[in-house]
Amino acid sequence: MLNSAYPLLLLTTLSWGGNAVAGKLAVGHISPFALTFLRWILAVAVLLPVAWGPLRRDWPKIRSNLGLLTLLGIMGFTCFNATMYSALTLTSAVNVSIEQGAIPLVIIVVNFVFFRVRASWLQIAGFLLSLVGIALTASHGDLRRLTAMDINFGDLLMLFAVLAYGFYTVALRFKPEIHWVSMITVLAVSALVSSFPLMIWEYSTGDLLLPDFTGWMVVIYVALMPSVVSQVFYIRGVELIGANRAGLFVNLVPIFGTLLSILLLGEEFFLYHAVALLLVFFGIWLAEASSRKKAPVPARVRAPIDGS
Repeated sequence: MLNSAYPLLLLTTLSWGGNAVAGKLAVGHISPFALTFLRWILAVAVLLPVAWGPLRRDWPKIRSNLGLLTLLGIMGFTCFNATMYSALTLTSAVNVSIEQGAIPLVIIVVNFVFFRVRASWLQIAGFLLSLVGIALTASHGDLRRLTAMDINFGDLLMLFAVLAYGFYTVALRFKPEIHWVSMITVLAVSALVSSFPLMIWEYSTGDLLLPDFTGWMVVIYVALMPSVVSQVFYIRGVELIGANRAGLFVNLVPIFGTLLSILLLGEEFFLYHAVALLLVFFGIWLAEASSRKKAPVPARVRAPIDGS
């Protein structure tokens, strides 16, 4: 199996898509900030034995970039996940899954605003199509609700999570050249430390809910699959077919998340969801197809450093 890219990449994106479903399953079994904190405790415990050697070799670079790496961990790992899990207490996993599709478009906008990375007309068209899809999802199929600011607060939280992850992804351009295991481990430790105050705040407000059996199953899943196993699978997939082709599979995350939400959670799927999915997927495809034609990049083996 490890010699076949497609099953590995499909399992990777299936795992990332399942993160939203796991967060929804957690509702009533473990509170959002407790889930975030316990996730990173387990992930760090799994990563450290493997990462010890690379961490020792990379320590001089890590130490000189510790502030940046800490900020990346807070934005991409703590802020994204804590906000997403909070959003799932107020909105559906289908909505959260589709709204995640806005991340590539946020990246395009942030790159243009801060680094003047120009977008082609196809990229702009793709951005607008996806934006309409996200707006349909957030307004539950009635765009008039946007003008009245009648939007589910959970959907607003998820859009904030999307913005955080978009900024995090763009900021990765400044990361030091260290081993991918070192990178993920340092970010996970940063997430562990930064999520602890959130759990303390949750306790102080009386909202802390420690996990029951179902809660622990969710913690184990999100700590092992999206955080660790899928990283290994993705890197092996990149080795086999290259970064450009492997990167296209990330577009499946909103689709898998939506399908899993319907199959496992029994959530309703409306016509506006189908239209939104088509708009988001086609918009991302347009934007990425334009990027590949404009500036082909040699394939390199790199970890996605995904906070999902």
